[in-house]
Amino acid sequence: MPSKLVWWTWKVITAPDHEKNGKPDAMNGSAMSKSRVVVVCGPTGIGKTRLSLALASRFNGGIISADSMQIYRHMDIGTAKPDAVQQAAAPHYMIDVANPDEAYDAARYARQAQDAVASLEQQGRLPLIIGGTGLYIKALLYGLFDAAPSSPRLREKLRNEAAQKGSHILHEQLAACDAKAAGRIHPNDAYRIIRALEVCTLTGRPISEYQHDHGFANARYCFLKIGLFMDRQALYAQINQRVEQMVANGLLREVRHLLEMGYDPELKSMQSLGYRHMTAYLQGHLTWNDALDQMKKDTRRYAKRQLVWFRKDPDLFWMGPDSVEEACKRVRQFLKEPE
Repeated sequence: MPSKLVWWTWKVITAPDHEKNGKPDAMNGSAMSKSRVVVVCGPTGIGKTRLSLALASRFNGGIISADSMQIYRHMDIGTAKPDAVQQAAAPHYMIDVANPDEAYDAARYARQAQDAVASLEQQGRLPLIIGGTGLYIKALLYGLFDAAPSSPRLREKLRNEAAQKGSHILHEQLAACDAKAAGRIHPNDAYRIIRALEVCTLTGRPISEYQHDHGFANARYCFLKIGLFMDRQALYAQINQRVEQMVANGLLREVRHLLEMGYDPELKSMQSLGYRHMTAYLQGHLTWNDALDQMKKDTRRYAKRQLVWFRKDPDLFWMGPDSVEEACKRVRQFLKEPE
């Protein structure tokens, strides 16, 4: 039996319009000075790229990736990065902006993505924010809460502990002092775990409280948000097929090349979907069939977590990934709306 949380997620995303949206438009922010952007989000493997290219073609748009893995260079197949033909069809931003061993967070993403929005506006193009990393999208649209105090010495101590004992040990510590933050942060995400522990240790206050107080209430942009959904079993079948295609396209070769370049398997980037599974196979920790099965299972679980995140957003207009005309209608209405 599915959990109540999973059932509620799918109930929300398949509900009729009058049940999903309590207001006539998902546009937010009415100040005359605010730029207009369109967001297309949803779980991995659902078809965001196809719809984004259609919108870019219809509305002279440029695409700003909101994917926490597509930012990394040399990681193309496992991140389902748009290929050369797709990137030539419309300007793309926030792809290949960091090396796999660089520290990268939502604050840095927001700064760079803001520049991308400004660049597209100067070109007379509609900025399209496309991706499944909810925190990145939120950081770009609303900014992040004011940074709490930091301590380089404490941060280094926690990094060393993570390197020696594993990030899951720090994740357990975080769960003890800030269960809400731990529930949102993956046990392999050492960077965010360390930052949350740092805030807790220095201030005696959970980072989740700082985030709650910030509230993400004041939007930087006037926006329209489109969320993509499909039947759960159909999505899972599509994810399984996508994993098979990644492997056929050379994912194992890509991971082997990254390891040969000297990138540590324990890096945050190398612990992501696909990369950690192929690494485990290469290191003899998993058989080939087990690596594929685990990759499919973990990707399905990740899609479920993404949906849990997005279903909390009351501003989303939900539609199927093939609903090009419906999406175009929403965008036309949004662009004609007086501010």
